[in-house]
Amino acid sequence: MRPVRTALAGALLGTLVLTACGQTGTTTTSSAAPTSAAPTSAAPSAAAGFPVTIEAGNGSVTLAKKPERIISLSAAHTETLFAIGAGPQVIAVDDQSNYPAEAPKSDLSGFKPNVEAIVAKKPDLVVLSNDLDKIVAELGKLNVPVLLEPAATKIDEAYDEIADLGAATGNKDKADQVVTGMKAEMDKLAAAAPKDKKLTYYHELDQTPYAATSSTFIGQIYSMFGLTNIADKAPGAAGGYPKLSAEFVAKSDPDLIFLADVKCCQQNKDTLAKRPGWKGLSAIKNDQVVLLDDDIASRWGPRVVDLAKAIGDAVNKAAAK
Repeated sequence: MRPVRTALAGALLGTLVLTACGQTGTTTTSSAAPTSAAPTSAAPSAAAGFPVTIEAGNGSVTLAKKPERIISLSAAHTETLFAIGAGPQVIAVDDQSNYPAEAPKSDLSGFKPNVEAIVAKKPDLVVLSNDLDKIVAELGKLNVPVLLEPAATKIDEAYDEIADLGAATGNKDKADQVVTGMKAEMDKLAAAAPKDKKLTYYHELDQTPYAATSSTFIGQIYSMFGLTNIADKAPGAAGGYPKLSAEFVAKSDPDLIFLADVKCCQQNKDTLAKRPGWKGLSAIKNDQVVLLDDDIASRWGPRVVDLAKAIGDAVNKAAAK
């Protein structure tokens, strides 16, 4: 997914698919590449690293110049764009992008993308994480450059996507700084974790309850702290997001319970205690039910570090008991 710079916008590279979700290799290019004529006012753009080619979920995406009218249809990518200094270039974000506060929120939907509504805003780059309703191809027909960066399945993919957005928006140096800082902080948090306690945990996505195994993006973050995931042994765990039974959780009796359905579904220690067989769970009795920020726990941008801090604090607290 890392950018490959070219001298000509037409020099495209092969397709790199990030996930196994069947994304197409559609190639999207911006307007024609600059000619070899004498330098003009466009020179600063070229000096900033354009044209640039990004290997994304929709193939090789080439941008001839720095985009100034970006639309983000992904809450995670919106956070990244602002973190790397591309905020002034963003003219609209989808209705789920609620961070940072200054993001220009609109009624555009990332779940049901409307081609006409998107094009009406005259974007020179659309960033998204899902190719719903074949939106990539539809925008491509109208010559609208699209950068598809699917949900990260590994921490390294999250870092790569931040780097991609940095290169695509002319903010490579800042993006590299963000990634370097994230890696250093994550390593520091992981190193400080008391891994000899052999603590078990349950991460709840919703009150169904669905959980996430260690093979998922979120599960890999927990693994950094030496925690054992009870969902790994659940029926259907191979899919990464098994639906657990109340009995399974009660029998597993995790040391820690992390809730990612707090804002959406008002879940907390008291609501858990009312579930059949859960009142006596160790995590509830020992006050080790951790209320996560739903948004931070479901996104893979720079605030992953905040999620890791919350996990690290909970692990240190539990280990001290």
